[in-house]
Order: sequence, then C-alpha cells, then structure tokens
Amino acid sequence: MEQAQVVIVGGGAMGVSLLYHLVELGWSDVILVEKNDLTHGSTWHAAGLCTHFSHSPTIQMLRATSVRLYRDILPARTGEDCGFHSSGAMRVTRSADRMTEFAHVAGLSKFTGFDLRVVTPAQIAELHPLAQLDGLLGGIYEPDDGHVDPTLATNAMAKVAREGGGRIMRQSPVLGITRDDDHWLVETAKGTIRTRHVVNAAGTWGWEIGRMMGLNIPSVPMLHQYLVTDTVPVVAERLAAGLPELPIIRDPEESWYVRQERDGLILGPYERHAPAWSIDGVPPEFGAELLPPELDRIESIIEAAMARIPALGDGGIKSVVNGPITYTPDANPLIGPAHGLEGAWLLTGSSMGVMEGGGAGWFLAHWMTHGAPPMEAHAVDSRRFGIWAGRDYRVEKAIEAYGLQFGIHYPHEERPAARNRRTTPLHELMLERGAVMGAVHGWERPNWFSDKPGAISQPGFGTPDWQPHVQREVDATTTTVALQDISVLSKFMVEGIDLLDFLAELGANRPPRIGRIGLTHALTPQGGVHSEFTVSLLDNGRALLTSAAAAEERDEDLLRHLAQRFDVTLRNVTEDYGAIAVMGPKSRELLSRLGDSDLSDTAFPWLSVQRIQVAQIAVIALRMSYVGELGWELHIPRDHTVTVFRALEEAGRDLGLGYYGAFAADSMRLEKGYRAWGSDLISERTPCEAGLDALVSVERRVFTGRDALLARRTSPDHWSMALVSVEGVEQPPFFGHPVKFGDRVVGLVTSGAYGCRTGLMLALCYFRSPLPDREMTIEILGQDYPARMLDTVPFDPGNGRLRAASAKANPPETVS
Repeated sequence: MEQAQVVIVGGGAMGVSLLYHLVELGWSDVILVEKNDLTHGSTWHAAGLCTHFSHSPTIQMLRATSVRLYRDILPARTGEDCGFHSSGAMRVTRSADRMTEFAHVAGLSKFTGFDLRVVTPAQIAELHPLAQLDGLLGGIYEPDDGHVDPTLATNAMAKVAREGGGRIMRQSPVLGITRDDDHWLVETAKGTIRTRHVVNAAGTWGWEIGRMMGLNIPSVPMLHQYLVTDTVPVVAERLAAGLPELPIIRDPEESWYVRQERDGLILGPYERHAPAWSIDGVPPEFGAELLPPELDRIESIIEAAMARIPALGDGGIKSVVNGPITYTPDANPLIGPAHGLEGAWLLTGSSMGVMEGGGAGWFLAHWMTHGAPPMEAHAVDSRRFGIWAGRDYRVEKAIEAYGLQFGIHYPHEERPAARNRRTTPLHELMLERGAVMGAVHGWERPNWFSDKPGAISQPGFGTPDWQPHVQREVDATTTTVALQDISVLSKFMVEGIDLLDFLAELGANRPPRIGRIGLTHALTPQGGVHSEFTVSLLDNGRALLTSAAAAEERDEDLLRHLAQRFDVTLRNVTEDYGAIAVMGPKSRELLSRLGDSDLSDTAFPWLSVQRIQVAQIAVIALRMSYVGELGWELHIPRDHTVTVFRALEEAGRDLGLGYYGAFAADSMRLEKGYRAWGSDLISERTPCEAGLDALVSVERRVFTGRDALLARRTSPDHWSMALVSVEGVEQPPFFGHPVKFGDRVVGLVTSGAYGCRTGLMLALCYFRSPLPDREMTIEILGQDYPARMLDTVPFDPGNGRLRAASAKANPPETVS
C-alpha cells in the first residue's frame, strides 16, 4: 500500500492543474491517478476557448488565471509554447436587453480590473471583417481572450508538477474509495493508496467517483458538437497577408461561437434542448472516443451562423466533434470540500474545463493549503447543492443550463426547470394567497405577493413589474402587521455540557446570555466572514442557531467540525421546524390574542428568546426583526406550522393583516443598513470591514481568524462598507455595479433595492479606498448616477420601532 498526502482522481485540465498548484505551494507528496491517459474525457476534444466574461468576480478570476497560466507562466517555466492564441474575442447582439447585460459585465470588469469593452457595429466590423452587421446593436469586446491547445497546456502543467515531485499514475482506473479512520483508501488497478485527502477531479466520470466516495454529485454529461471546416479561402488569404488572427465571435441570440483554426474555422452551436448522456454511469470502456455526428440537431444554428459569417459556407466540413462535457445545475464548477466528509474535495462539473481549469486548480490548492478559498466561493462551492439535488433535478437543470449557455442574466431571475424540490409546510397556503415563488437552495419561498394566484415575474431591466406589490407588502408591515414564511432558514440545535464553550469559540462575538439572542460571525483563518449565525440561548445546555438557507451544508460542516472538540451534540433541524415572521406595530397585539404569555417590553425585551404558546402550540419565539419593525420570529414544529399560521390569520383579520416576501424584506433591511450573508458578508472581507465592529469582541477570547481580523484592522488594504443612496435611476441597484470617484473605480455595489418607506434608491457598497469626503457616482448598466454616503440609516435610526415598549409603536422615523 502506497502513502500520499493527496490523491487526485482525474487527469484532465482540472486535475492536472490542481497537481501543479499543490506542488507549487509545497505539497509534493501528491499522486494523480488517471484511468486512461492525460486529457482523456472532455479535455482532449475541447475547442480550447479562454474568456474573461462572467457575472461573477470569482469566475472571472478563475478564467483570468487560466489565461495567464497558459499564455505566460507555463511557457516561461517549460520553455515550450502551450499553443495559446491571443486572438481576442467578442459577443455581438441584436437585443437591447443583451446590450444592457454587456454594460453590466463591462462595469463589473472595471472593478475587477479586466478589460471588457462595449463596442458599436462599426467597431465590430473593424475587429471582425468577416461578420455581417445586419440588425446588430453592438457587442462586447475582450482583447485578452484567446484559445489554447488543451493537450499542450495540460501536459505543460504535468511536466512542471512532475519536476516538483508530483506523481502521475496513468492507466490506473479507480476501483473503489473507502474511509479508514482518519484516512482514505483509494483502490486502483495498480494498487491501493492511503491518503489524507482525496479529490474528485474526474469530470465526465465525476458522478461515479462521487458515488464511490458516498456523495451525490449533481453533474451530467451533455453532448456538445462543433464543426471544423476545411480551408476557408478568405481566412487563408489573411494568413498569407500576415494579418492577425480573427477574434473569437459569439452570437448569444443564435447560440453559437466561431473561432479561427489555422486556415479554417470552428463553429460551436449550443442547441436549446441538447441530450444528456450516460446519466447513470459512463461506459467503462469509454475514454478518448467521440460519438457519431447528429447535425440535424443543430442545422438551424448552423444556418444562422452562416448568415452572420458567410465565409463559413466556403470551407466545407472537415470534421465534426460530438463528445460529452459535464454540466452542473447552474453551469458553474463544483469546487471545495465535500459535504460531511473529512479530507474529501471536489474539483469537477466544469462545462468549461480548459477555460476554468488553470484557475480552478489554483483556487482549490489555495483552499486546501490555507484553510479557506482565495476569494468568495459561493458561486463555485461544491456544497451549494444538497441531497435534494437528485437524479431528476440534476438532469433537468443540466439540460436547462446547457440551453441557456448564452441566456441573459437578469436581476432576480428565476429559472423554471426542476422546481418544487423542497417546499415548506406553508407552501400551498402561500400559493393560495398569491405568492410568486423564488428558489433558494432547492426551497420554494415567496418573493412577492400578487393580487391573484398564478402570477409570474417578467424578467427585465428597469423598474421591476412587482414593485407596486412590494410597496403594498411594506405598507402592511409598517402600518399593521404582516407575516412572512421564513421556514427556509437553516436551523441547528446544539446541546450539551460544553455548549457555552462551543459558542464562545464559534465566532467573533461573545455568546448571548440565557434567554437572549446574539449575532455571531464565524471566520476563515484569514479573518473573513465564513458564516453568520443567529444564536438563541434557550437554556444553559441548549441553543438554536439559524443561518442563511443557501449556507445549510457549509454551515453544518463548520458546526460539526467545531463540535468534535466539545461535549455537545449537533442536530440539523432545518426540515423539522417551520418558521413564521410576525412583523409590524400590531404584532404584539396579534400574538397576545393567541396566548397568555406576557409580551411586554419588560417581560419579553428586544433580542430575547422564550418558549411560548401560540394557539395552544408550543413555539420558540425570538423577539428580533430583519425588517426594522416590532416583531417576532416563531419557530414551530413542522406538523403544527399550518395550525399556527391559520390562527394568526384569523386573529389578525380585523387588524388588516398582510403578507410579505423576500423582495419586501430586502427593501426594508436595506433601509436599516442590515448586511446579508453571501452578498454583503463574504469570506474576502472581515466583519469590521463590513461595518460590524459592534459584533466583534476579541478581548480574552480565542476563535478562528482572530489574529488575522486584528491585523487587517490596521492593514493598508483595509476595506470599508457604507450605505449610499443613488439619485435619478429607475433600475434598483444589484450586485456588480462599480463605484467611482471621478474616473477612478473605488468600490463595488454588493446589494441594493428601492426603499419603499423612505423613497430612496439604496445600495450597500464596499470601498477599497478610504470613504469619500466628496461626491461619487455609481455606474449602473453603463450610465453614471450621482450617489451620496448616508451618515445614518434612513429608517428609524434610533430603533424606536424595534424596541417599541407599548402596544402602540412609534410613528415611522425616516432620514432623507
């Protein structure tokens, strides 16, 4: 039996990149096992496209890192060319909405530092003289894009890794993976390897390797075709004349890309309903094979591409590639720790394995060696899907993701495939009351409430069609009382004699006293926000912890890891409890009608927790509010949630009771300046940088990230967060808009919304420069709008409504 620190399963671009980067970081005791030869699977037949285009800064960085690696670093290390062609690339469009999307990505890129430029039809003609301009409104140009030879790039990484001590075992299919105490045993055709870390980088075989590890890997091989033409005369003429290579061109509306291949062209279509392949396991003998062409599937796309690039019709078809590429439900790769398994990692599921592989290996290598990812991982974290993402889900979503490869990304977009995988106890009641649902971590939750059941949101830019409905929801919450189904929250019960010690080390804040509620942020070793927990200390030996719905698996991993050091038990009770937010100035009056508990400010003060009876049902009641109004969160045994909800409705009928959804909650929380995990609170920034110094207590305490947090308080690259109002814009701000002082980009919008109670367009922004003492602008979808820093939160800055001591709440107090 061999020993290794890490075993990587899979010899494609992703796995070899991880081997290379781990060796570069000093982990030389690393073995990569591959069932065939390097690049077999999808790497060898990839078209090799490399782009920077993305709506996510993290994925932009993965792609940019790949480009730098293939273009600059590997050739310098090996003395050999990786076949990288710095051709540039562009996307063209006939759609006004697409141009708006291009403006958004270009704006984000001004902050991330990548060169993406919105271009006119005239500029398109200059950059790509083979393109017809009929109907085009413009496009976006990426001068640093290009394409690479996948085999050369993968072998270059392998060469450097071997020189640094990394090992590659070819022709070594994995036969089994088992856990043995604190190690993994990886059984291969050439023997068994005992290792502390095992990484599933199997790509096309990722689902099978995951099953060996005891995991559900939500990825599906999809069949993708592309055509390689014979010599195209006009391309050959350009080569002979010494003209530069044509840029890659994509038409998202027609769903294709074209790039130059020597003196010919490659055309890659993405059909709307492509077939999934080998869903329940790839044939064992499959390796570097292709499937027979099926050109009838893509005939209409070929015709559209030839209309835009007529030269495509002058070369004839030299070859057709039809091979599998893996897709996850959201088309992003799976990178990071495997949920629930110590020493197990994922680096798989990438539909753009060559494009993202160089950067993905860097990203995971940093995570493994430093204990945290180098950037916020939410877009790629392998735990963003749970066991609810079963066979039907992964297939339906993979087909949808492939078909929307070039889909427009609208703010608050909800895609329709594979819905209703997780429903709360109140789901049907919400639909009956007009809820328009959104999906979060498999859950269905109300986004907003329509006047009539069955309404849907129309995606688009500008003033949302649901804004008047959200205004009505906010009005009800502010003037009377309103209910929100918050059952999707992740919920954990921690019990045991070491509970207080456990809570003391959980995060940056001290644990609350018995009967009180505290907010604490678990940190990464670098001091960034890993998780945000609301901690309700029920008694000396029991606490309820709640966190974001989308963080369920990663939060459970963090809590279980910490619990190993204490005499406590942890239960994930997310599915066991429903939860209802009861908010508004009449919330106390409503709850008092359904029980005899004393809900006065003296008996039940703000930020306290009690077990009370509501409609003769025992519930855990938290006096807290995410919307800035007097209110309670009720956590109710699942089977009794409907009973409590109906009782609240009946008792509140004469009070003018209403309902509100996630969009209204977002509007109200921004008026209070409350941060949201996953957008405003991220692993790259500390709680202090997020403006949450009041929730940080470091004296005489030990917790992960403490020293790094203190060091970053005085670091020159210390960032800061502020709430700003934007003037003259109809589009509510959303993630990714750059903040500018003059022409200098100094910050980024992390979340935003129209404040229904204040009439302000609000945004939370991170600044990587000192907070401004002069005017600034925010570029929203290509246009600059004046913005100003708010010295205090614009709604109820004194918290009088939250702390309302009497049944009659304070009148609204706003700061304009």
